[in-house]
Amino acid sequence: MNLTVVCAAFGAFLAFMGFQFGFWGFLIGAIFIAVGAFVGRAAGGKLDWRGVVDALTGRRSSS
Repeated sequence: MNLTVVCAAFGAFLAFMGFQFGFWGFLIGAIFIAVGAFVGRAAGGKLDWRGVVDALTGRRSSS
């Protein structure tokens, strides 16, 4: 699947959550998607942990 299809599926899922469960269902669905994406990138080895820690602590890198 290409990125357009994946993003459309996420949009459809969030729209369903919003219609079915209201704003809080939409928000919880969006949080679960973000956590899932984060875990997926970490499991795939595509996540730069040093960059994440630097971003959370407010440090900037020159790269």
